[in-house]
Amino acid sequence: MRNQTTNGHIAALVTIFIWGITFISTKVLLTDFTPTEILFYRFAIGFIVLLIIFPYRLKVTDKKHELLFISAGLCGVTLYYLLENIALTMTMASNVGVISGMVPFSTAILMMLFLKDERLRGNFFVGFATAMIGIFLISYNGTANFHINPLGDMLAVAATVVWAAYSVLTKKISSYGYHPIQTTKRVFFYGLVLMVPTLFFFDFKLELARFANPVQLFNILFLGIGASALCFVTWNMAVNILGAVKTSVYIYMVPVITVATSMIILNEQLTVLSALGIVLTLAGLVVSETKISFKKKGEWNSGVVK
Repeated sequence: MRNQTTNGHIAALVTIFIWGITFISTKVLLTDFTPTEILFYRFAIGFIVLLIIFPYRLKVTDKKHELLFISAGLCGVTLYYLLENIALTMTMASNVGVISGMVPFSTAILMMLFLKDERLRGNFFVGFATAMIGIFLISYNGTANFHINPLGDMLAVAATVVWAAYSVLTKKISSYGYHPIQTTKRVFFYGLVLMVPTLFFFDFKLELARFANPVQLFNILFLGIGASALCFVTWNMAVNILGAVKTSVYIYMVPVITVATSMIILNEQLTVLSALGIVLTLAGLVVSETKISFKKKGEWNSGVVK
């Protein structure tokens, strides 16, 4: 049991580490691709890779399960990324970064409403508040001006709720015992199918000749193979082992990894506010993942939640 829990934490860390550096690949690709094109190509590549690695067909044991796969594809692939991309065109990226930190809280609320199998403790809310302050400091570190765009910010909030719904659906699907690669592949399939109609409303062009550029090819393959195929499998594994709420808490680390990567690759400087924000964000993660129980008066112990 302890080894399985450790594997769950490792899977979550690997996922978040890769997702934390995807902004670099996305930033490079945006010079030649639209956000919608990047979204479609990365998941198409991810689906093909999973199909090659694990070509076995998923045999659904209950027709009702198929509705969960469709819903997971709609939430985790189509809606989440479309809402986030549209929000980024209407509000500041720093706003979206802060709002995305609400995912663990949104997940906790949905879990309590629909599954009711993950009990929340006071440390979760303390950790959430601490991490949100840290994420705010990282996003508004003196180089960005605070500005509210109601519609764009609301779309970002909607994106966090949609991702929380995806995590809850993933937790439910994992209870049926299907292979994680097969479930991820099925989710990608429905996500791509549901994404196709939206391509007609956005500036989408095939123009495969753009992939002749080695830099662009490398970055789209990284997003497709690493950030999509690999990370969605490891994320689903982590949710299955740790639970949706405990896994979603790792999302606090995304801005921390983004800042660290920016320093190493883009030579961006670390400000005092960003450094303080990193400390608070990591502290929030530790507090959220720590179980504190009182034995006797004046005695306490703590440890990672199992």
